Amino acid sequence: MMNIYKNAVIYCRVSSDEQAKGTSLDFQEASLTEYCKRNNINIVGKPFREDYSAKTFSKRPKIKEMMAFLKSNKNDVDVVLFYTWDRYSRNLEYALTNIRQLKKLNIGVNSIVNPLDSNSSDFPTMLGIYVGSAESENNKISLRTKNGIHDSLEAGKCTNKAPRGYRNVKIDDYNKYVEIIEEEAIKIRQIFAEVAKGVETPSYIRKQFARNGYNIPETSFFEMLRKQFYIGKVFVPDFVDVANGRKVIPAHYVDGLHEPILKTEKEIEDFWKVQEILDGKKKGAPKLSRKSHPDAFLRSYLKCPVCGGTITGAPSTGNGGTYYYYNCSVDGKHFRCRAEKAIEGFTKYVSSLKPNKEILKLYTEVLKDLNRTNNEEKSMEIKNFDVEIIRIEERRNKLEDMYFDGKIKQEDYDRMKERYEREIAIIEKKKHIDENLNRSNIEPKLKYSIELINRLDYYISEGKVEVKCKLLSSMFPQKVVFDGNSYRTNSYNMVLDLIYQQTNELRGVKTKNGESFSTFSASVPRAELLTLHSITF
Repeated sequence: MMNIYKNAVIYCRVSSDEQAKGTSLDFQEASLTEYCKRNNINIVGKPFREDYSAKTFSKRPKIKEMMAFLKSNKNDVDVVLFYTWDRYSRNLEYALTNIRQLKKLNIGVNSIVNPLDSNSSDFPTMLGIYVGSAESENNKISLRTKNGIHDSLEAGKCTNKAPRGYRNVKIDDYNKYVEIIEEEAIKIRQIFAEVAKGVETPSYIRKQFARNGYNIPETSFFEMLRKQFYIGKVFVPDFVDVANGRKVIPAHYVDGLHEPILKTEKEIEDFWKVQEILDGKKKGAPKLSRKSHPDAFLRSYLKCPVCGGTITGAPSTGNGGTYYYYNCSVDGKHFRCRAEKAIEGFTKYVSSLKPNKEILKLYTEVLKDLNRTNNEEKSMEIKNFDVEIIRIEERRNKLEDMYFDGKIKQEDYDRMKERYEREIAIIEKKKHIDENLNRSNIEPKLKYSIELINRLDYYISEGKVEVKCKLLSSMFPQKVVFDGNSYRTNSYNMVLDLIYQQTNELRGVKTKNGESFSTFSASVPRAELLTLHSITF
């Protein structure tokens, strides 16, 4: 049959995982060349050597190149020769389609190991055996690969390229893991901390880090902010379990085996704050899209006394100089005030908010006491978690006994077992958080925060613009109304609000609900609610 061919194009293909199986490109080319020489077949052009998967023709670059060559030289080529049929295709549908395309050019295809007569009535059957068996094996390999990846993900392993801040480490084919690149991890922690503050937009923060030498493309930056991998989680996508009646396992997260970059309670809390910001759920805190001018920083924190619209700031030239003015962005007639006057008045306003020193001292002592009480409560809570886990495990053991005794069906067993395991996982996660809370001495943090509160007017007057913005974002959840003479707001930071309330009581200012000073210790929030940001001056 082969003696009817005079001119041939030879095609060699190997996928990367087959290089060491005796069918390398060099081996195939040598075998095909020797075959053509032995059968007096002329080789047209250079051999087409492909290092690509056989799943589809459309994605194989050398197949495309070969088809273009054959169309241009259809009168000079009789056949395309390859080593075995699985080198040509592992998909029967694609193989038949390509054979029909070549037939229109009067060009045949054949294997030198398993030659077939395309004119025979048995050709489709034999082709189905050679290519179909290869396709079947390919499907089995693909299924095993998918199952293996799913099992690895369920076990908490990283199966792809390590995310930013990590590197892949390979000991051998069976021992692979990811480790933290500490220099990058430091930057990533800083990025999450800055975005979580809600003072500046994520895009602005990305540009700030880029200017300092740590440049991340915008798309990659936002993908990074979304990755739960950084808090120790691994994403498991939807999976169709073919072995169990094509049962669909919904996408979910599992605890990873890797060390998280964000692992302290504060860092994990920052991660979830970032998610709220990206989802648009965190409202009230002003954002900066660009660096503010020293005379215009208040515009992000003020609103018009007439319409409640935002305040904008712009320079105005006159009287021999340039001066900044604040005005209503909706209608300039509603409000207009020189920035210098507004800032001076705001500094006095903040100064009037400075709390009584005795209240601050008492507040500090109460927080210390609450912190000690909180630690004791957490220890008791951990013990209760252990008791609850033991109780659920006993239920799970009874469930297994009932299943083995044939008292419940498989689907009921699977459903209830999954529920118990989910309950245990939730409790163990809560226990882990309690066990890893930062129980360090809070006194330095309290001292820092109290000092900051005592000198608010100084930092508003003399601090850098970035410092002023961070302070204002911490102090005022909502914007402040300024009518040109006085300031007012409906909301302070809840900790400051409590302190100012008690200070007013000492100054003789009656509160709305007539609370007495004795209610102070009962109403002091826990230490973790003191949300003034750590600021570098």
